[in-house]
Amino acid sequence: MSTAILTGPPAPGSSLDGDLRSLGFDVKAASGADETGALLAAVPAGERVALVDPRFVGHVHALRLALTDPRFPAAAAPGALTAQSGARPALARALTAAGASGADDLTGTLADALDADGVAVHRPQLGTLVATVPADAEARHEARAAVDAVDDEAVRLRSAVKAHDGFFTTFFISPYSRYIARWCARRGLTPNQVTTASLLTALIAAGCAATGERGGYIAAGVLLLVSFVLDCTDGQLARYALKYSTMGAWLDATFDRAKEYAFYAGLALGAARNGDDVWALALGSMILMTCRHVVDFSFNEANHDATANTSPTAALSDRLDSRGWTVWARRMIILPIGERWAMIAVLTAVTNPRIVFWALIIGCAFGACYTTAGRVLRSLTRKAKRTDRAARALADLADSGPLAGIVARVLARTGPRVPGVVLAAVATGALLATVLARPFGDRQIVIIAVFYVVLSGAAVARPLKGALDWLVPPLFRAAEYTTVLVLAARSDSAHALPAAFGLVAAVAYHHYDTVYRIRGGTGAPPAWLVRVTGGHEGRTLLVTVLAALLADRGDDFTLALTALAVAVALVVLVESIRFWVSSGAPAVHDEGETA
Repeated sequence: MSTAILTGPPAPGSSLDGDLRSLGFDVKAASGADETGALLAAVPAGERVALVDPRFVGHVHALRLALTDPRFPAAAAPGALTAQSGARPALARALTAAGASGADDLTGTLADALDADGVAVHRPQLGTLVATVPADAEARHEARAAVDAVDDEAVRLRSAVKAHDGFFTTFFISPYSRYIARWCARRGLTPNQVTTASLLTALIAAGCAATGERGGYIAAGVLLLVSFVLDCTDGQLARYALKYSTMGAWLDATFDRAKEYAFYAGLALGAARNGDDVWALALGSMILMTCRHVVDFSFNEANHDATANTSPTAALSDRLDSRGWTVWARRMIILPIGERWAMIAVLTAVTNPRIVFWALIIGCAFGACYTTAGRVLRSLTRKAKRTDRAARALADLADSGPLAGIVARVLARTGPRVPGVVLAAVATGALLATVLARPFGDRQIVIIAVFYVVLSGAAVARPLKGALDWLVPPLFRAAEYTTVLVLAARSDSAHALPAAFGLVAAVAYHHYDTVYRIRGGTGAPPAWLVRVTGGHEGRTLLVTVLAALLADRGDDFTLALTALAVAVALVVLVESIRFWVSSGAPAVHDEGETA
C-alpha cells in the first residue's frame, strides 16, 4: 500500500482522509514540516509516498491523476505531490530545505525543488476538475461549490477515450466501450486481461474464417468487431483506472499486429478450402501494412525533435485540421485501424477472402500514397535540421546487419557523398526489378542481391540527416519483404507462400519491436540480435541464395523458408520477452497506431 502524509492537521469537515484511502493510500497526519520529514523517512524506500496539503479541496479524480499514475517518478497538482522510489531521495532533500525555509505552500515548493534537482515532475492537465488550496473560509466555500458543479465521474469517462482517433472508433465504438471499461474496472479486471481477451477473440475469429464456410465467415466478421471493441476497451480501462504498465505497453503494441495478421492467415486458409489460393494477397497485405507503419515511424522519429521544423505544407495541414469535416475526412482517407477492421469484418461476412484482400490492398495503398506524398512534400519544403538522436534512430530502424556494417565502415570516410535515400532507392529498385524480371532460381538474382548488400551498406555509411533519409528504413523493408514474396510466389515448391508469410511475420515482429523500444527511449535491440538475425541485407541475400540452390529440389525451398522463419521467430521472441519483462523496459503505455 502507498502512503499519503497530510502535512498538517486536516480541516474540519474535510473528506480528504477518506478520498485518499479510497485511492489506496494509508493516510498519516503530521503536525508540521519536521514531523512530515520523520513520517517520510519511516515509509519503506521502495514505496510510493504522497504529501498532501490538509487544506486541499478538489475532485477525487484530480487526486487520482496527480498521485496514482505509475508512469512518472514524480507528479503534482495544487496541494498534492507524489514521488515513487526513484524520486524519494530528492524529495527528502527538498523537504529538509523547505522545512528550514518555513514555506507556506509546502507541496508547491517541494515540486519546484524536485524540478530543480533534475527530477521531472509531471503536472496532469485537470481541465474542469478542481484542485486548489483555499486561503480562507470564503475561498474554501467557493472551491467546494466548484467541486459540486462538475461531475468528476463524467470527466473521468470522457478522458478515458483517446483525444485523437478515427471516425469509426470515435462514433461507433467509444460511445459504449468506455462503459465497458468502467465495468471492467469495478470488477478488478486489468487492461492486460482485456488485451489478452481481445487477442483470443481475434484468434477464434481467424479460426472461423479458416473454415471456408459462409457461417464461419459471418462469425469471423462479428468476432473481429468484438475483438476491436475489446482492443479499444483495454486502453480506455488503462486511462480510466490509471493502470499503466510496461507489460501492457508491450502487449498493446504487438497484439494488434498479431491479431490482424492471424486473421489474414485465417482468410487464406479458408480460401484454400474452397480451391482459391490467396496467400500471395495475404502476404502482400501484410507487407503493405508493415511498410506503411515503418513510413509513419521513420518520419516521426526523424522530425519530432528537429529544429526549424516548419513548412508551408505543414501550415496548410494545420489549417485543414482546424475545420471539422476535413479532420474526419483526412483521418478516414488513410484507412486507420478502426475503419480497416470494420471493412475487413463486413467484407468477410458478405463476400470472400479474395475480395477482402483486394479491397484492403487498394485502400491501404491509397492511404499510404496519400500520407507518404504529403510527408515528402513537407520534407522538401521545410529546412529542418535533424539531430544526432534522430539519425541514430533511423539507422537502428534500418536494421543493417554485419554485411552492411562492413561496407559502411569501409565507405564511411572514402565513399561518395551520395544521400542515403538515393542509394537505398537504387538498391531497392535494382533488386526488385531483377527479382520480378528473372525466373525463379536465376543466378543473376544472387548477383544483384550482393549489389543490394553493398549499396545498402553505403546508404548508412554516414548519418541519415538528409531531407528524405527517413525513407531509408521503409525502402529496406519493401526490398526484403517483397523479395521473399516474389520468390515464394514463383517457386514450384508446395506451400512456399505460407512459409514466406511466416518468415515475413517473424521479421516484421522484430522490426515492430525495434520501433517500440526506440519510442520508449531505450534504444534499439542489442547488436548481437541484429548480427544473429543477419540484418535486412543478410536475410535478403540468404533467401536469394536458397532460391538459387534449391530451385530444382521439390519442397526444399519451402522447408528452408520454414526453418528460417522458426529460427528468426525464436530468437527475436525470446529476446523481446526477456526485455519487456525486465526492469530496463520503458514504463510507458502505448495507445496504438491510428494507421
